[in-house]
Amino acid sequence: MIKSLHIENIAVIEKTDIDFKDGFNVLTGETGAGKSIIIDAINAVLGERTSKDLIRAGCEKAVVSALFCDLSVEAKTQLEDNGFEVDDGGNLLITRTMTLNGGSIKINGRPATATVLKEIAKNLINIHGQHDNQKLLNPDNYYIYLDLIAENRAILDEYYREFKHFNAVRRELNSQETDEGEKQRRIDILQYQIKELEDADINIGELAEIKRKLTIAENYEKTLSSLSDAQFCLGGGENADGAISLVRNAQKYIDSAKNDELSSISEKLSQLLGELQGVDADIRAFTDSDEYRDLDAEKLRERLDTLHRLMLKYGDDEQKMLDFLQRARAELDKIVCSDKRIEELSAELDDSTERLVSLGEKLTNSRVLAAEVFSHNVSDVLYQLDMPNVEFVVKVNRSKYTRHGCDEVEFLISANAGESVKPLHKIASGGELSRTMLAIKSVLADKDDVDTLIFDEIDTGISGRAADKVGLQLGKVSDNRQVICVTHLAQIAAYADNHLLIEKNVANDRTYTSVLSLDYEQQIGEIARIMSGTDITENLYNSAKELLDRSKK
Repeated sequence: MIKSLHIENIAVIEKTDIDFKDGFNVLTGETGAGKSIIIDAINAVLGERTSKDLIRAGCEKAVVSALFCDLSVEAKTQLEDNGFEVDDGGNLLITRTMTLNGGSIKINGRPATATVLKEIAKNLINIHGQHDNQKLLNPDNYYIYLDLIAENRAILDEYYREFKHFNAVRRELNSQETDEGEKQRRIDILQYQIKELEDADINIGELAEIKRKLTIAENYEKTLSSLSDAQFCLGGGENADGAISLVRNAQKYIDSAKNDELSSISEKLSQLLGELQGVDADIRAFTDSDEYRDLDAEKLRERLDTLHRLMLKYGDDEQKMLDFLQRARAELDKIVCSDKRIEELSAELDDSTERLVSLGEKLTNSRVLAAEVFSHNVSDVLYQLDMPNVEFVVKVNRSKYTRHGCDEVEFLISANAGESVKPLHKIASGGELSRTMLAIKSVLADKDDVDTLIFDEIDTGISGRAADKVGLQLGKVSDNRQVICVTHLAQIAAYADNHLLIEKNVANDRTYTSVLSLDYEQQIGEIARIMSGTDITENLYNSAKELLDRSKK
């Protein structure tokens, strides 16, 4: 549950600390005092989207911190799954800082994202406000309530997996059953492309090798002439010695001196002689090679043109062209084998349809049973909320198959004796909607492990005895959950275990909001103010005291 809330620079709240207690916590105050701002601050610390307009005028940042204690097992598991832990005292501190240019979130001192925070917050607090009444007006949401009662998550998950599989098979089958003429046109194109690439007999690295050989072929005659001159320089001719003969002779002259100190020079000349002979052998090998002698520059240019032409169509290097060939073969095989694949998919779709129908029936049956229990339990709570003649009925009708099942759920209600039940979203008044939502939340209170329920303006459209019944019901819910309620009604406020007064004051031309936890006498005064809104007379004070004392019995 939430133990305390610290707020700085949120709208008209400069700084305040609110301590919440077990049981039933009520927030009251005059219109505009800042009750909705408290809810906005709690929403912010739960990871909801915020606006920079929430920051108090003249301030650069706002801070909201919430301290939680006695966390549920699910909340602790969610924390651990996201890499966080409670502190040594079993507490959880969430701090959200908002600035004009952004903000930050910390969970027990460690940075976190709003997405992670929202996941964790699901197991901390449920806030129920006017938007929940809007959900109640949307029949598309009704199945959610039945599934919580039915506890059919395993069936729903299995149904959803089969629903996805069914759609995947159906999509593939539709894609296979293309127009026969279009299929044949595609086959012709693929066959042409495959033949063109296969005939080209492309090899990795071939392009670079062709360019190298073409350079040699185009300069072959000039190369031979240059190499012949080089050979003459090395080997000499009839009337002239070449470099090899000259070096050999130089070595002989050095050796003939028979001077040991000149041996190193002789060795160097020997090495040089070996290198020159090696160069001469390399030149001779090149000029004698059939590989280079038989190079045909024209054929090389034709092959290069062929590869360049194919590269424009199928990829800008050999590997991409070969990859294209592989894909084309695979696509052709798939099309050629499509008739067989269509038979396989058709059989698979029939099997999936059978499984989907079976799982849909299981899901429907679980909801039908849950509808009976839900109708009865919600009706019981509505009786207690001063709707003695109410008739609340839940109908489960078969509908089209969607990701959520094949059911259309209706909430039907008759609030007055003698009237037939009609769709809730068409006839319910604001007060009836508020009480119906409270009844639903009361019935579902034990179906989750969220320890704190916040009701924002649950009293819309009700007054008098009905308001007293709503206060009593909220008190009952708070026996097993922490309940926080924003209200304008004295009958509801009187049931509070912890009454918090939101007050607005003006000082130095600035508006300030404070939060005060009321003692018994102060609570009587605030209830009297809510009842009259004017000067509190002795009779009004006594009436407020009587209401408070009666609510505590």
